[in-house]
Amino acid sequence: MIRSVLTAINLSLACPAQAEISFEQTDEETLAFVEGNVLGIFYHELGHALIDVMGLPIFGQEEDAADVLSIFLIDAFYEEESAVQLAYDAAFGFLGEADAVEEIAFWDVHGPDMQRYFNTVCLFYGANPEEREDVAADLGLPEERAAYCPDEYDQAAQSWGGVLDEIMDSSGAETFVLGEVTVETDGGRLTKDVVAQEIAALNGEFKLPQTLTVSVIPCGEANAYYDPEAVEIVMCTEFADVLANMAPDF
Repeated sequence: MIRSVLTAINLSLACPAQAEISFEQTDEETLAFVEGNVLGIFYHELGHALIDVMGLPIFGQEEDAADVLSIFLIDAFYEEESAVQLAYDAAFGFLGEADAVEEIAFWDVHGPDMQRYFNTVCLFYGANPEEREDVAADLGLPEERAAYCPDEYDQAAQSWGGVLDEIMDSSGAETFVLGEVTVETDGGRLTKDVVAQEIAALNGEFKLPQTLTVSVIPCGEANAYYDPEAVEIVMCTEFADVLANMAPDF
């Protein structure tokens, strides 16, 4: 891992690996929570990759731009019922991180987790405010913020939507490639399955100007990051166990 390069672009939840969980004995709601957050994390790192590969200008924090892409893709790629569930899972993921943090690191490249929570809820609500009023209310989005959320979504659509239009290609060219895979745990296998399925879907819709590799490997910690030197997203197998422990009581 190239830590000096990755310091500013890895995901905020980097922590020691936890005890392995048997997902065969895990309830369906927790499994869905883990899968949804693995997908959201992958989309976040895809945002970093697109910024690098496409040479995109970023006015503001790159982490914020990657967060926006993650929820934008959830809204764009999934039918309403699935999108709502994924949005809930992503939002609860930030709540879980906020609960795990004893002191807010205001110096960090990521915004505070509660702010990322409300940004996620706002953007998802703003994409379809007429049908998602209940979602906004259920997740505690204040009316003062909700009034601006449709405009925030429009900004996201103008920026990230234009990028996706640029790489739209249904030829099936495989520019998203599954790289090294080392899975020795249930969490690792779940992560691999989610990533492999998403790579296949992306190759059916988009073509990048160069190959982007996605690897699923043990890292010794729960983490995910984009390596610009290798043009590679790394999804650490330990993340799934941490997410399972973080899942809310359903």
